[in-house]
Amino acid sequence: MLIDLRESDPLTRFETDICIVGAGAAGITLARQLSDSGLRILLLESGGIDFEADVQALADGPSTGHDYYPLVDSRLRFFGGTTAIWGGRCAEFHPIDLERRDWVPHSGWPISYRDLLPYYDHARTLLGLPQRTSSATIWRQVGRTMPDFANDSLTTDFWQFTPQTERFTLRKCNDLVESDRVRILLHATVTAINKEQDSDTIENLSVSDISGCNASIKAKYYILAAGGIDNARLLLASNIGNGHDQVGRYFMEHPHARGGRVVSGRFWRLLKMLHGRMRDHDGHMHAPLIRSSAAMQAREGILNSAFSLAARQAPQANMVAPVKAYNGLKHKLSPTKANRSLWLNVKKGMTRFNEMAGPLRPRTLIAAGWDLAAIIRAEQAPNPDSRVKLANKTDALGMPLAELDWRFSELDKHSIKVMMQEFASQLEQIGIGRFDPAPWLDDAATVWTTDPLISAHAKGGYHHMGTTRMSGSSKTGVVDADCRVHGVHNLYVAGSSVFATSGWANPTLGIMALSLRLADHLVREHVQQPKQRVMARA
Repeated sequence: MLIDLRESDPLTRFETDICIVGAGAAGITLARQLSDSGLRILLLESGGIDFEADVQALADGPSTGHDYYPLVDSRLRFFGGTTAIWGGRCAEFHPIDLERRDWVPHSGWPISYRDLLPYYDHARTLLGLPQRTSSATIWRQVGRTMPDFANDSLTTDFWQFTPQTERFTLRKCNDLVESDRVRILLHATVTAINKEQDSDTIENLSVSDISGCNASIKAKYYILAAGGIDNARLLLASNIGNGHDQVGRYFMEHPHARGGRVVSGRFWRLLKMLHGRMRDHDGHMHAPLIRSSAAMQAREGILNSAFSLAARQAPQANMVAPVKAYNGLKHKLSPTKANRSLWLNVKKGMTRFNEMAGPLRPRTLIAAGWDLAAIIRAEQAPNPDSRVKLANKTDALGMPLAELDWRFSELDKHSIKVMMQEFASQLEQIGIGRFDPAPWLDDAATVWTTDPLISAHAKGGYHHMGTTRMSGSSKTGVVDADCRVHGVHNLYVAGSSVFATSGWANPTLGIMALSLRLADHLVREHVQQPKQRVMARA
């Protein structure tokens, strides 16, 4: 059932079993998984079914740390959230990403990679991705030869792409709209999480809209699935879960950068191995990347970052007109349904053209003076000083705006420098090229550098992680291994804000896996076990 708060009676009261705050990848995955459990689900969305500038303005806020995108543009407020403009790029964490690494301060999750495996498998099925397999197998399936790097240094991996990126907009969620167990409430922005006095229980949520409509939400269990910035913002504004000043800390991104360039060698062979997207014999799309092996990470004390090779203009060049036009289309047009459709069609056309042209296009560009550049997509170390805070200004609903203080640590840059030096060494050893790491890596005064010519997302992937991190104790994080807020028995958090570390992998597949795991926990702990206890008493 679809309900719009703007069309409801004033001071409406909604009652439900589970209230999910946020209709993005996490919230929609949870609602779908719980819809057959017998529980009543209420899914709240701050916006409507499409982009509205006045609602989007609620996402505004200042940035006081390292240069970042304007916060008002960094995530979307309508049904489907930022996944409405998702490119479909998917990857999994590696086992080392969830382990405690002595060389990475604040690393380690209270769950293991094995705990996530069945939920990754389920998420893959939902997204139409192939079953998990080794990189060596994918190389054979796409008909290319993998680079012959030393076993204990660099390794190759792949991003995979869901065949249909628009999976979370309302027109793709008719199953939820028609479900008799799910209600979707649009234009419903949570303004307060209200706790029972002298209790560890959330009593209700206060909900408002910029039209002046208000509501109260009463549920047995509440799940915040509003993203890495707004999950923290809601907890901070309500003063919940922050007894040890952990809410909002450890903000992580996947920062992008130029790692260097291949200056000589067998360009054609490198491009045939490592350029672009490739289809396997079943039609699944893959894109190769290079990263540091687990052995190299441990030996060198570095992070699990990744990079790919592509033809790019040289640093400080004037951006060519087609690239400028594409970036303008992507970043300057408001993300309405019509504009999203336009951008996605342009992107599909460009992807198809690049797929058909293969390595020939970048080879032509390199011959014209472009660089064969290393495009960095980095893991960022968890840093308690990198954080989301509350600003002194408020939004149209009286809520404090979020303020982002994004910071880097020495380990972030050091990891890229070591990886680029190793890549240079490996290319020379296998005799296919010479690589020069980027000069900024040796500049002691530069913490990190952004290059607008290296990616359409020059600063990072719009991946907001870590601000309500998972931990075994409230002294070191916000939620426990089941995503429940420490010290509050009926409040949970879903999404990448619970990531304790970021890895190199794009977060959507991990968000879905953790959401499926949380749904299983809720059903197991709060539906099946109470029935078992009743039967035992009888």
